[in-house]
Amino acid sequence: MSGYFVTGTDTNVGKTYVTCALARLAVEAGHRVFAFKPIESGCVQGPDGSYVGSDQRLLVVASGGWQTGPLRGLYQLPLPAAPLVAAEAAGATIDLELVVRTAQEGASQGAASFALVEGAGGWRVPITPTADMGTLARRLGLPVLVVARASLGTINHTLLTLEAIRADGLAAAAVVLSQRAEDDPSAAQRNRIEIQRRWPGEIVILGRSPAALAGLLPAVPRGT
Repeated sequence: MSGYFVTGTDTNVGKTYVTCALARLAVEAGHRVFAFKPIESGCVQGPDGSYVGSDQRLLVVASGGWQTGPLRGLYQLPLPAAPLVAAEAAGATIDLELVVRTAQEGASQGAASFALVEGAGGWRVPITPTADMGTLARRLGLPVLVVARASLGTINHTLLTLEAIRADGLAAAAVVLSQRAEDDPSAAQRNRIEIQRRWPGEIVILGRSPAALAGLLPAVPRGT
């Protein structure tokens, strides 16, 4: 099975937007997709009193809607904060082993040919007192996809995130600059060029067309 662990340079940089776009593109190409955000904070309370992870639901829909139960997301935390902080505020504890096991078993049970696991926040965001998103990525063993803003500030944030990934003994498979409607396209191109001067990997600018992500998809296995 192939896929990515999707991390960001910060919160609200477009991780879920990029992950959903990539999931839909993979489904259209013929992949069986498992798209999973195990932990979401800033969740709102639904009519039944339970908390709803809106990003988690978007990923499930983008991957075809087949995921049920814990495969739709394990933790829905109300406080909009880092997972550890939000869990402590809710009187909960995040079980990293459960997160890893659910991600691995979910992809296997769903016979997925392409898996996407989206982190919360950035690479150094804490999940437990001793583990951060980088720890989860190492445990899952998926290639790392970095999502960043296309606008001002992204050069520094992206390069620092790439350095942190490398310091953890991992390599980033690609960087996706998520270009919003209000972003200047020429500025996004300049940012891509400056990041490329310092990092030799693949950098994609995702604007309105998800086809920009097509090069990140593996071939569909025969018989899928």
